[in-house]
Amino acid sequence: MAGGGGGDGGGGGGGKSSEPAPHPPKDQLPNIAYCITSPPPWPEAILLGFQHYLVMLGTTVLIPTALVPQMGGGNVEKAEVIQTLLFVAGLNTLLQSLFGTRLPAVIGGSYTFVPATISIILAGRFSDGNSDPVEKFKRTMRAIQGSLIVASTLQIVLGFSGLWRNVTRFLSPLSAVPLVALVGFGLYELGFPGVAKCVEIGLPELVVLIFISQYLPHLIHLGRHLFERFAVIFAVVIVWIYAHLLTVGGAYNGASPKTQNTCRTDRAGLISGAPWIRVPYPFQWGTPSFDAGEAFAMMMTSFVALVESTGAFIAVARYASATPLPPSILSRGVGWQGVGILLSGLFGTVNGSSVSVENAGLLALTRVGSRRVVQISAGFMIFFSILGKFGAVFASIPAPIVAALYCLFFAYVGSVGLSFLQFCNLNSFRTKFILGFSIFVGLSVPQYFNEYTAIRGYGPVHTGARWFNDIVNVPFSSEPFVAGLVAYFLDNTLHRDPTIRKDRGKHWWDKFRSFKGDTRSEEFYSLPFNLNKYFPSV
Repeated sequence: MAGGGGGDGGGGGGGKSSEPAPHPPKDQLPNIAYCITSPPPWPEAILLGFQHYLVMLGTTVLIPTALVPQMGGGNVEKAEVIQTLLFVAGLNTLLQSLFGTRLPAVIGGSYTFVPATISIILAGRFSDGNSDPVEKFKRTMRAIQGSLIVASTLQIVLGFSGLWRNVTRFLSPLSAVPLVALVGFGLYELGFPGVAKCVEIGLPELVVLIFISQYLPHLIHLGRHLFERFAVIFAVVIVWIYAHLLTVGGAYNGASPKTQNTCRTDRAGLISGAPWIRVPYPFQWGTPSFDAGEAFAMMMTSFVALVESTGAFIAVARYASATPLPPSILSRGVGWQGVGILLSGLFGTVNGSSVSVENAGLLALTRVGSRRVVQISAGFMIFFSILGKFGAVFASIPAPIVAALYCLFFAYVGSVGLSFLQFCNLNSFRTKFILGFSIFVGLSVPQYFNEYTAIRGYGPVHTGARWFNDIVNVPFSSEPFVAGLVAYFLDNTLHRDPTIRKDRGKHWWDKFRSFKGDTRSEEFYSLPFNLNKYFPSV
């Protein structure tokens, strides 16, 4: 593993004291057990990979569960879409870790794509009275596929042409703070509100997870890091058994249907709906159909997902104890993420692809940032997506258990965003203004858009063209997009004299701007099979 961070002070700025800083800034995060290039022993790596698979299942199950019934699909269709989403996530994770950024990032479903997808589902042309629900489901799915295929071109072009590299060259630690922090904290609506849907399962999961991962290692010294590394498996198994005992014991027999659906362990309908063996394949729902307006809306959504993924990639690089991401590598990763959205469109996953934020948080909990672990988890995704019934068993974990995991993982990603403040001068009023204003606006603007939508049933921009509404409403409903955009604009336009450069922390990242010449960056980010010769990082 490459050295645990350079630097000798200069982060806090401002003071004239001759004493060295007590906590000098570190280029690489220290105290990580296994960094990108150092895999754990095989048995441990396989278990850690399985844990990553368990964590990414949450989003993979929740999105189709919400969308497929609206499209007219039943349990069988829902199980098939979840299998397809899992299969494509496995492929995309392998592609990203082999040829993209090469970071241990899981590429899975994304909540960002949900509003644009719902607009397609609600389009009038699918609701003619005489067709049967499954036919309606397939027609809607083909329209979603068409718009995803078109939208993927945006990230493919921005990434592989190097345009995104030119944009991220101007990113400094200061403008990265609001972006990365809100990639984590901005998902607060998926945390405790999800736990509270069935508080007798969700709350114990949260308490047990924190106890096992944070307190137990200090009470019982096994010397094997057993509890920190596998806290998720322990906590999920304990609370899942408890939830199952409540279900079998009849605790919810007289409860409302809504409570039964969130609390019971036998209500997902996935095990009965899933086939024993099924290999997802492209165009399995028929030939995609294309609509210009919907494609434009999905393109805007794809751009929002691209900005959010940029923040998530920066977080993953930090938790994998890698050096800061060179812009050219980030651009390459974005290009491959575009390929991922193209695969989502070809296979029909009902959803686009982006970096899984919860898996970035899991890197922090386990302190294992190894690339091999995430590649093993991709193997689990593909394996369980083909063996439908076995995969469905794990996929029927109650949603409140998943929401409890989110509370911890999204918090970790948010905090790694704040940790980039070590490179900035916090005594500068320019820093205070950019930081405070961008984070505040990043929370306040989406709050207005989301609240308006929740009350009225449509966003603040409400014209006859649904696709145009999405082009405006979707970006402003994303916390990291708004905060990142405002911080990036202010940081690059507000009085830029030479002294400001150090206040922004830009000098810390300068040495990693170029991929060549830095042995650590080459160790972490160079392509396998000597491919750098043919695909140089510009």
